[in-house]
Amino acid sequence: MGIKQWFRGGWRVFWRRSRLVNGEPLNWFSLIVIILVDVFILINVFNGLNEISRWPLSPDEAQPCYAPWQAYRQDSRSDREIRFLEQQISLDPLPQRAVERLQESSKGRLGSISPICLTYAKYQDAVNRPLHRERLKQRQEKQEQIQTLEATNARIRQEYDSALLEQLAGQPPDQSINLVEAAQAKATLEANNRQIAALKTEIAALEQAMLREANSQAFLKFLGEDATFAQLEREYQHSQFWYPSLQFLLQTLFLLPPIGVALWVHRLGDRHRHGLVGLMSWHLLVIFLIPLVLKIFELLQVGALFQWLSNLILALFGGFLFLVSYVYILLIPALGFALIKGAQALFLNPQRQATARVQKQRCVRCGKRLRELDQYCPYCGYRQYIPCPSCQQLTYRHLLYCRHCGTSLKF
Repeated sequence: MGIKQWFRGGWRVFWRRSRLVNGEPLNWFSLIVIILVDVFILINVFNGLNEISRWPLSPDEAQPCYAPWQAYRQDSRSDREIRFLEQQISLDPLPQRAVERLQESSKGRLGSISPICLTYAKYQDAVNRPLHRERLKQRQEKQEQIQTLEATNARIRQEYDSALLEQLAGQPPDQSINLVEAAQAKATLEANNRQIAALKTEIAALEQAMLREANSQAFLKFLGEDATFAQLEREYQHSQFWYPSLQFLLQTLFLLPPIGVALWVHRLGDRHRHGLVGLMSWHLLVIFLIPLVLKIFELLQVGALFQWLSNLILALFGGFLFLVSYVYILLIPALGFALIKGAQALFLNPQRQATARVQKQRCVRCGKRLRELDQYCPYCGYRQYIPCPSCQQLTYRHLLYCRHCGTSLKF
């Protein structure tokens, strides 16, 4: 049987099982009810998959300090230390300790927080002191004052030419639309600049006081440990490599029990001729298989196989990651072909197919209905009988035993 015929036969079976009860079409009201049930179950299946996929800790949750630490190491600006400390200090009067927050986030989850990040959190808690929070508030207030003064200076500079023209024209000061008179503009700008310089000096003093603290120095020294960061980076990359595959494994374990139950009920309904039970269990089986197929394709794009192929391509060809797509283009059709051939051998082998078709008086090749005495199929021309090697009587092709003498037809 060719692949085209296999798909055509599979589609006919699927369509028949999806809308017929004991060979009769389902009425429109019952069909709508079944479709609504299918939609409801499909939504809940995807909700369950989403929930179970969040059970294991993600790389960003298992190594939460990797991203800020990497950003600090990549920052080349001169004030990176004070800006980093500012990010670690919370202005909340009663902030939750970082260690406690990490421990709570991992409760009831699969996986554990990196010990390096727990150490990082302890340093973070050490610098998150009330004195530092007060200094940070003062720093922000002074920065706001600087912004106000700079905005005032910008307006004065914009209006200076207009004020100078008013003064030359002899316009009274009380009728001016400008902030200051031209004669006062320079003095105001100088006073504001002196105040801005003083505020910046005060801000620098606050920053130096924060940086000189023993806890701050210990934290910054910890951030400078290359070996520790390298170990954290390996842990993070390992988590990224296996996390999608772990999610897929848990989602598969979530789907396998309902798939097994639906398949068992469907076979039971077919065996005992419970048409409605067989129909609904068939719909459930399809509903449970749809997410599984989608997750398999998703795994092929982000899972361990994709990561392994990407690393291999990078090692062999540098940055030509598009070659991974070529590998998939060659690999997936070959895998699909192997699965189809396996399914043909398992479910649609000639002997099993011929057995079902002979019982229904149909052509053992194309499945069309035959008359009782037809030796050749009038639709495809296939001969239905072969001579028995023992009694030489005509018997059905592809069956295991002769219908006349019972001799085995295995060759």
